[in-house]
Amino acid sequence: MAETLGSLIDKLTIKSLREFHIHEMIRQKNKKFSRSDLLKKLKILTRQKRTLDTEIEEFISLALNKKTLEKDEKLKLYNKVSVMDNVGKVRNLAHAIEKLGQKNIELWHLEDEARREDVDLSFIGSIKRKIDVANQQRNDCIDLIDEMFEKCVVKMKEKQRKK
Repeated sequence: MAETLGSLIDKLTIKSLREFHIHEMIRQKNKKFSRSDLLKKLKILTRQKRTLDTEIEEFISLALNKKTLEKDEKLKLYNKVSVMDNVGKVRNLAHAIEKLGQKNIELWHLEDEARREDVDLSFIGSIKRKIDVANQQRNDCIDLIDEMFEKCVVKMKEKQRKK
């Protein structure tokens, strides 16, 4: 799949979430991983985030210099139609990016719930359903970012042509 701005931002928000949680683990003196292991993971994340920063900048530059943006055809087959394309009102591109970050936070917490071992499987099943809906909304946010970014690029190119 060709990367899109939405998919790159999604990856960056997930890496930022990991970074936040690793810092929390260090502060709480987590017993699962040593401080040294956590610091190594932070170093890897820092490098990965820098790479993503560069990819995002290059993607935007290419989008502004090309005639068209590359997009993936979306083939949504796995959720009810009533669940799809239901991210609520979005004011602008920045708001769509914010909503994507919020969805990733929600998914992180739902996944933590799904890993619990102190509950029965019916509880895990109910959480799985919530994960499916939240993940659909996450993907819809990614698509919305791509659509809104494309509109911004088209407007900018039209302004440049008029000058």
